Amino acid sequence: MSASNQLVGNRRESFGKGAARKLRAAGQTPAVVYGHGTDPIHVSVETHPLSLIVRHANALIELDLSGEKQLVLVKDVQRDPVRQIIEHIDLIVINQGETVDVEVPLHVTGESFSGTNALQELNTIHLSVPATSIPENVEVSVEGLEEGAQILAGAIALPEGASLIGDPEQLVVNIVVPRGAAEDEAADEAAAE
Repeated sequence: MSASNQLVGNRRESFGKGAARKLRAAGQTPAVVYGHGTDPIHVSVETHPLSLIVRHANALIELDLSGEKQLVLVKDVQRDPVRQIIEHIDLIVINQGETVDVEVPLHVTGESFSGTNALQELNTIHLSVPATSIPENVEVSVEGLEEGAQILAGAIALPEGASLIGDPEQLVVNIVVPRGAAEDEAADEAAAE
């Protein structure tokens, strides 16, 4: 975990829209820390470093609450739909060695066979992974695959310690010939005969 994923949380005693507006005006974002059977803790964290951290999916943060360090995972970010500022954030407590269920983005790499297209049917994949080693994304290579080839969720190489949650038969990538190119090819064959 990088030093940039460390935040200081200040406990909040005032709640509601007015108190939240005052916090945001002061460069703070309201947050709630919960999990593992503990009572929710209402805190505020500095907005700028938080906005840099939440750009990455499944961000893990070392939160300093009154000198006590707590490992937390960003569970939910609520943004203003127009201005896109962070209005509120939910953080879930994580213990070392714990596994978490997360949605990880899929990234298609490589070039399929000449004249074919790789259609990505799934943008994210559900995984159970150790909380301290959540991958930023999972790569799916389509290098050299020909028309008709399909990559299913169960065939994706997962990072060490990760396991797939859900249907291993779910289609992730489908290799196809573009419709116009297939029709041109058929017309060329018919003209040759």
